[in-house]
Amino acid sequence: MFKIRKKKNVLNEKLDRINELLTKSKLEEISNIIGNKKQILIRNFLAGISKGVGIGIGFTIITAILIIILQQIVKLNIPIIGQFVSDIIDIVEQTK
Repeated sequence: MFKIRKKKNVLNEKLDRINELLTKSKLEEISNIIGNKKQILIRNFLAGISKGVGIGIGFTIITAILIIILQQIVKLNIPIIGQFVSDIIDIVEQTK
């Protein structure tokens, strides 16, 4: 009889610990989000749009910086590199 009570106490302590951990991890909120397909679609759609806009802005800024650096190299009049860079800049400006 004493062993059964001891096992029940140990089991209750473990269940209390599991309950505490689940409460801290907010498992209920996560399961609600996972279960709601509409929320998942909206969240993923907005994340995709944000990533696309961020990539576009980042690529534009990096390209502009590279073009400015290449223009500065051309101004230095380094014989081989200057001609090569000026050709690249001409190609870029023609495609605009």
